[in-house]
Formats: sequence, structure tokens, C-alpha cells
Amino acid sequence: MTKKERALAVCETLNEEYGTDLRCYLEYDKDKPWQLLFATIMSAQCTDERVNLVTKNLFKKYKTLKSIADAELNEFEKDIYSTGFYHNKAKNIIACAAALLDRYDGKVPSDIDELTSLPGVGRKTANVIRGNIYNIESIVVDTHVKRVSKLLGLTSKDDPEKVEYDLMKIIPKDQWILYNFQVIAHGRKICISGRPKCDNCVLKPLCKNVSSKKVKH
Repeated sequence: MTKKERALAVCETLNEEYGTDLRCYLEYDKDKPWQLLFATIMSAQCTDERVNLVTKNLFKKYKTLKSIADAELNEFEKDIYSTGFYHNKAKNIIACAAALLDRYDGKVPSDIDELTSLPGVGRKTANVIRGNIYNIESIVVDTHVKRVSKLLGLTSKDDPEKVEYDLMKIIPKDQWILYNFQVIAHGRKICISGRPKCDNCVLKPLCKNVSSKKVKH
């Protein structure tokens, strides 16, 4: 089986197991895309559940982009403290809000170069926005996607951007966004880091790590 054939089989299995409905795990107002942008920045090294708890109150306190751009850094740090790395996150979010107002009239751009030019926005965050807000095919490489994709033998890379490009070559474009959601769900439910449930895994027949008897997560 070639790597591309394996990728197709993985996608078919994921579609059967998790369905093809798109679901973003971060909560935000669909009329305010900047909320998803900032929630995604906060999600670095933090769980979506924790971010959702924080943003539930945060976006009630800061209802507009301008209110965030004008926020006092120390106060904003306290508001997002529990997401971790709060100093850099707060600094970047406030600067990002100001940049959106100054450069894009308050709108979140869809172009990946424009997105990654914003403070605190890397390819992962940019692709979350492109996929969820603009429905542009994109692969989001978070810890689950990188780890599970490596176990399946779809990539051997560690650098997220290189993993992204590897996956783009072998996964059908119309599956890119689905793959993100499905693998994240699978990584949380079955292929759990450090304690995988391999016996219950629908991808076990396709897993390179299992077939080589080197199940190291």
C-alpha cells in the first residue's frame, strides 16, 4: 500500500467512524470571527475546554475589537491567566486587535500571508480561521494531528509546517478540513497520548506503529 493509498483508506475509515459533519471545538460568535482568532491564539498549550471557560466571560467583558485593542495589558493578563503563557498571549491578542482595526478595518482576512503577518498568528491559527470562517481547504496541524499522522505513517516529520505539506500531498483536498476535526476527535477519544486504546481503534489495521510492533505514543 502506498502512502497515498493509506491516506485514502484512513479518510474513508474516519468518515465512517466520525461522520462528515464539521464541528469547531472552540466556541465563538459566528458574527465575530475575531473571537475564534483570539480563542485559537489562547488555545496554544491549553485545552479547548479551558479556553471556552475563559472566553465565555472574556467576550462578555470585551464585546468589540476596539475594547480589546484598548485593553490594559495587566488586566487582560488576569482575564486569560488560566490559559497559560498569559503574558505573551495577552500582548499578542491586544496587538492583533489593533492590527485588525488599523490594516483591515476590523475584518479578519482570509489570505494566509495576511493572517500570519498578524501578532501571535502562525500557520495553525491561520488555517483554523481559513477552514472554519471561510471554508477554505486547509490542514491544521495541532499536537493530535501531528502525533496520529506520524503513527499512521502519513508523515515522519516533527515540524508542524512540514507535516502540513506532507499531508496536503496525500490527503484529498475535500477531506482536509474534515481530517482536522476527525483526527482531533480520535486523538482525544482513542489514540490518547501515553495511553492509547489500540484494541478499540478502527485505524489499527492501517497503523504503521502497530504493524511494526513499536507502539510508542
